[in-house]
Amino acid sequence: MPDTIRIGIIGAGANTRLRHIPGFRAIDGVELAGVVNSSPESTSRAAAEFGIPQTYGDWQELVADPEIDAVMIGTWPNLHCEATCAALEAGKHVLTEARMARNAAEARQMLEASKAHSDRVTQIVPSPFGLEHHEAVTQLLRDGFLGDLRELVVIGADDSFADGDQPLHWRQNVAISGVNTLALGILHETATRWAPPPTRVFAQSMIFEKSAEAGTPDLATVPDSLQIVTQWGGGDSGVPPGRGLYHVSGIARFGPGRWIHLYGSRGTIKACFGEEKEEVWIGQAGDRKLRRLTPPREQLGGWRVEAEFIGAIRREESIRFTDFETGVRYMEFTEAVTRSAESGESVSVG
Repeated sequence: MPDTIRIGIIGAGANTRLRHIPGFRAIDGVELAGVVNSSPESTSRAAAEFGIPQTYGDWQELVADPEIDAVMIGTWPNLHCEATCAALEAGKHVLTEARMARNAAEARQMLEASKAHSDRVTQIVPSPFGLEHHEAVTQLLRDGFLGDLRELVVIGADDSFADGDQPLHWRQNVAISGVNTLALGILHETATRWAPPPTRVFAQSMIFEKSAEAGTPDLATVPDSLQIVTQWGGGDSGVPPGRGLYHVSGIARFGPGRWIHLYGSRGTIKACFGEEKEEVWIGQAGDRKLRRLTPPREQLGGWRVEAEFIGAIRREESIRFTDFETGVRYMEFTEAVTRSAESGESVSVG
């Protein structure tokens, strides 16, 4: 393994600039060696802004460069599958931005490519929600704080797309975004760190704000209102049966924001994911009210995606958040939700 790990960036978008570039720069022995963006002009700007020495005419040229050891894919989901598979074929390690792909078929293709090149590290940028309190909540669950989990409530409701006269966002375009509605995938990923994966879903959806700008042909093709009922366990599964309720909306003025509630036979855990901070509230039968969970400092987690990726390349650790198998599961869920909403029937997940 080379002393220096050379990273090539495909797509220097907002999250790449905010998190990944600073994250890689903070690691000894890591070099941001090359970049390609959506146009020659934006590629040059990104290279100059971050002092990246090499630019490329297209992403295929970057992937083919033998001097690049690992690729960070920061593009929209419509390129994740193609770029990931090509990078693995070229012998690169891959960190790709979430969501994993546009649909479950692309996600499975990426997983198969990773298995065919198992000597390469593959990682999906994880949902940041819950990383801070993950160990503390997981410990509560191991200790039986909830008893049997009976109900899961997932809420992601705000007014981010309530004004139809705004330009069409890529998240409203199914050709780019794929079969995922707003924050559904990112919240579901966090929820299934703490709750069993659903086996069946029933969903309904609606597009209330259809046009990006009055009089233009740009129409939203991703729902801005979604409700889901889920079920897990029971029967011969060995998992106690439970039910879930999801409310995902981009047209909820003064909506509640992002929450995950876990309701058990003995207790309750409520996690709130605000813009500035994450809070978890807990209570058990007999308590007068919920209390805020305050884990010891050593139990608190946080964002270390780039460090985990490099650590896995150096064989110092394994990928926890998020491997391709996990990505396939949440893509199968979001696709099942879409099938249910389109058919008006409940469908199995997977």
